[in-house]
Amino acid sequence: MSVIHQAFQVPYSFNIIFTKSLFSSNNKELLNFLSNFGETSFQKKILFLIDEGVYEKHSYLIDSIKNYFRSQNQISLAEEILILPGGEPVKNDSQYLDKTLHAINKFGIDRHSFVAAIGGGAFLDMVGYASCIAHRGVKHIRIPTTVLSQNDSGVGVKNGINFSGKKNFLGTFSPPVAVFNDSDFLTTLSDRDWRSGISEAIKVALIKDLEFFEWLEENAQAMANREIEIMSKQIFRSAALHTNHISSGDPFEMGSARPLDFGHWAAHKIEYLSNFEIRHGEAVAIGIALDSIYSQLLGFITDQETNRIIQLLKKVGFILYHESLEENDKMNLWEGLNEFREHLGGRLTITILEKLGKGKEIHEVDFDLMKLAVDRLKLTID
Repeated sequence: MSVIHQAFQVPYSFNIIFTKSLFSSNNKELLNFLSNFGETSFQKKILFLIDEGVYEKHSYLIDSIKNYFRSQNQISLAEEILILPGGEPVKNDSQYLDKTLHAINKFGIDRHSFVAAIGGGAFLDMVGYASCIAHRGVKHIRIPTTVLSQNDSGVGVKNGINFSGKKNFLGTFSPPVAVFNDSDFLTTLSDRDWRSGISEAIKVALIKDLEFFEWLEENAQAMANREIEIMSKQIFRSAALHTNHISSGDPFEMGSARPLDFGHWAAHKIEYLSNFEIRHGEAVAIGIALDSIYSQLLGFITDQETNRIIQLLKKVGFILYHESLEENDKMNLWEGLNEFREHLGGRLTITILEKLGKGKEIHEVDFDLMKLAVDRLKLTID
């Protein structure tokens, strides 16, 4: 027998830049990044795609982008800026992936050039996936516009679309070359979208950082009142916890552990069962509450600690129950658990709470106990 053993490492490094008014003529962050990234001798191009919902509230964006690039000659701006739908529809319908790929081809975006996506988490997922499969990978830049994408999904390494009724069935692990978190985009969010991303901060605090959880308790009303300074602090700390976990653990998820998906196995199913009327962050809030009650039923956390979690979620403004949880004698939820198992590669691994601020992985679920957790969750409805 003859064997050639090959092993190599590929370093990944990118910055998450927190800024304001990214396309203002006084803000050189993006231009400086583009000019200094990679080989300076190549003529670099950049293609922008904008989430339709973002464009409706920031209709000046196209003119701002064109004016921003007009005063320089180092970066060539693609002739067209694409406006595509955001939210889960952009991940459910393959026509938007096709349009993105056609634009990358049409405007000659090569491996020395950039695709920049401005939008929420689902929009960034789709554009990132298109970027990763075009030319086996063109450089993508994320400009998240929601709380959830600025504090979690937009600062990670995942890209993907939905397929055959399954969330993120097609996807890649490939980091962006940069993330620009512009706080201006947050000011026009609906109350639902403002609130939605807070669930991801509560999630990461519960499994990683008790002090942050306590800070969230203290500042819940300020976040609910849309105080931008407090929200910006939350986003920065949540993003730091998410990125620290990714870099220190299993960034491309070669194993089955998914601690950052605490509360997500149920959330993914609730999204589908509600026909995506429930936003991702809202579904995650329900999933967090459900798995917290399950953790309490297993004896890991106390009734009082569970109540603290429930009250924090409710104070921020979340509704913590959806009728799909008990449909078909809760068997739809059981299907969601099995789908999550399949997504992980056959071995179930979900995270529950060992205590506040510390997650614990388990590989089996007592579904009768989980059904009881659903019943108790229903009692939290005011």
